[in-house]
Amino acid sequence: MRALPSLPQLVMELQAAMQQEDIDIHTLAERITLDAALAARILRLANSSFYGVSSKVVTVQQAVSIVGFASIRTLVTACSIIGNFAPHRDAAFDLVGFWRHATATAVCARVLAPYMQLNPEHAFIAGMLHDIGRLVIATQCQEQYLQVARFARDNDCGLLIAENAVLGIDHARIGSALATHWHFPALIGEAVAGHHQCAVDAGQPALTVLIGLANALAHVVDAPGGALAPLSCVLPFMIPVPEDDWDRVRGDMVTLFGELCQVLTP
Repeated sequence: MRALPSLPQLVMELQAAMQQEDIDIHTLAERITLDAALAARILRLANSSFYGVSSKVVTVQQAVSIVGFASIRTLVTACSIIGNFAPHRDAAFDLVGFWRHATATAVCARVLAPYMQLNPEHAFIAGMLHDIGRLVIATQCQEQYLQVARFARDNDCGLLIAENAVLGIDHARIGSALATHWHFPALIGEAVAGHHQCAVDAGQPALTVLIGLANALAHVVDAPGGALAPLSCVLPFMIPVPEDDWDRVRGDMVTLFGELCQVLTP
């Protein structure tokens, strides 16, 4: 992890401000405008169908006003996380698929967070980071990554078992350590560390449970014609979403996922 670059100073400042609501939006917009690639992504999102703006958004200041400071802060952070990892040419690792799954998990977590009275932006970032340990292994320990894949295939087991057998640690714990290294709030690191355990440990924090469920839902949202059943039979017992809201919830997930994939994925 020490070999990885630190997150940009702007992101560090935004993380420090995650609990503040009196941020100078004009200053934020000016800082974003200095990064042409980031500004372009922000404008694409603000002009997307998800926000349904009737007239074209042409400045970052307008985008911040439309999308909201919290969402802009989260998007800046997500862009920086993705940008911290150079394109990976190894055919054994599907980088585009990895970021699609991370984005789908983040979107599902964000949409469901209010039903669990959780911060949607914390939920989004935890979803983006939940599997980041896999990317650390694939980019920093390529030989061991191949050994993990072979072990999982030869022993017909899951990645966590294979990772612990080969490395003595798994991607969830590596991801949690990276979240701490990047100075994200502790509850985000806890959610990353425990997202595979939420189904078996009733004592897990609510954000950890949410990320575990979002991880499962992500495979459904990123599938042609995916439906929430049979997960919808289980989810109401874990997330108090009114039955009449499920169609809208699914629609929001699919729409936001499609828009963010165009903005975020390499």
